[in-house]
Amino acid sequence: MTLDKLPVGQTRRIAAVGGQGALRRRLLDMGLTPKTQVTVQKVAPMGDPIELRLRGYELTLRLDDAREIALEAPDGEAE
Repeated sequence: MTLDKLPVGQTRRIAAVGGQGALRRRLLDMGLTPKTQVTVQKVAPMGDPIELRLRGYELTLRLDDAREIALEAPDGEAE
């Protein structure tokens, strides 16, 4: 599962961060690193962007960027 598919209120750990070059570096710089817990707080009325909670702060992310982030399955394995 990728981050853009995670329902509001659900929490999962990041398994891997995809993307290329500057996009990947930006995602990692924002704290979206493997093993970090992330919770979807809100979704904008039109569905994009989404608001996340991680590392004690809120982050708003576009769905296109969220598709680059793979999440662990509830049992701890990548989906």
